[in-house]
Amino acid sequence: MSTSILETQHNDDSFENIWQELKWRGLVHVSTDEAALEKALSEESVNFYIGYDPTAASLHLGHLVQLLTMRRLQLAGHNPFGLVGGATGLIGDPRQTSERVLNSRDVVEGWVEKLRGQIERFLDFKGDHAAQMVNNLEWTSELSAIDFLREIGKNFRVGTMVKKEIVAKRLNSDEGISYTEFSYQILQGNDYLELNRRYGVTLQCGGSDQWGNLTSGTELVRKVEGAHVHALGTPLITNSDGTKFGKSEGNAIWLDPQMCTPYAFYQFWLNTADADVADRFKVFTFKTRDEIAEIQKSVEEEPYKRLGQKTLAYEVTALVHGVEATEKVIAASEALFGKGQLADLDEDTLVAATAELPHAVVTPDQLDMITVLTETGLSESKSAARRTLKEGGASVNNVKVQGEDSAIAALELLHGKYAVVRRGKKNMAVVEVRNS
Repeated sequence: MSTSILETQHNDDSFENIWQELKWRGLVHVSTDEAALEKALSEESVNFYIGYDPTAASLHLGHLVQLLTMRRLQLAGHNPFGLVGGATGLIGDPRQTSERVLNSRDVVEGWVEKLRGQIERFLDFKGDHAAQMVNNLEWTSELSAIDFLREIGKNFRVGTMVKKEIVAKRLNSDEGISYTEFSYQILQGNDYLELNRRYGVTLQCGGSDQWGNLTSGTELVRKVEGAHVHALGTPLITNSDGTKFGKSEGNAIWLDPQMCTPYAFYQFWLNTADADVADRFKVFTFKTRDEIAEIQKSVEEEPYKRLGQKTLAYEVTALVHGVEATEKVIAASEALFGKGQLADLDEDTLVAATAELPHAVVTPDQLDMITVLTETGLSESKSAARRTLKEGGASVNNVKVQGEDSAIAALELLHGKYAVVRRGKKNMAVVEVRNS
């Protein structure tokens, strides 16, 4: 496991057992026999798995709930199997609205490796409860169509399959559902059967929206092996105002830093509403009950300090991207507002930190401040720009500039091509120099 604050994680020992902690953290939405599952998790070391399908090049915040659930269970003495769906990813689980676009085998294979790397960061592969990674292509690729229908398909009843919530929705929609996606629940059920046979897995976890797929596995194991195994569905996370959690401006918050920069990731958590802070700590951090209560007290008594949001943003960003990247993000945030040196930021961090600012591209002979202020939109006209410069209301890289004839020197450019320009205290923009 890579060096990160994961190494200091522990379960909250103020709870009687891990099941009670999961419930307190709001991670139990639905499950098979609760009393039996709590007993198993309290009295034995359970082999469990969570599956992740490579239907994109990265996992997102919804998957992070499952990744941290895996880690909590491992820390409590249970044995995780991280499954990447090299087979099921070729199909994709049914969506609420329409059929998925089938990706090529090469694309899916590449995504399998990317997801595997993301999952592995959250698990420990050494010790008494070492994690294992599996790929369902290993056993699914061996099945012929005849074997699939005779040995697996015969255990499923169409009447039961069409009652699964998402299947029922699709059947009643204009889009309908293909036999391919309709069969997905059979493939996922077979995963549970194979993991039960091969590794003695007796618990599958997943999002509550996957409950139909989870129970297809428990039923298949019961019918074929005569064994009673468990499933746990975590809730879909929503904001206190009822809006969907996990997206920013309509875009998913990915765990891959190339798809969502650590800076953007940090800012997402920094924008958490006061009413949501405590619940986010419960689900997305390893803070204890007492620690979260203390943070919540600060949120309620001194909301203007935003201690809860700052701590939350640090904790989750460090979990996903590491401490070093998180500290760079914080340094970038402070430097933008004059509390640090912009010149100390590496280029990637600088670009990410200024991505949301107005951006203008100029040539080397357009670095006079009047042109810069007008091109970036910080001043609406050249006369307005002159007035700002005359009054000393502009700065470059947090250094005030004075005089109508001032210009940005080549040596002032960050990484040889960028400058952060400010008018007044709050209006900022980025100028990038390119040769014509």
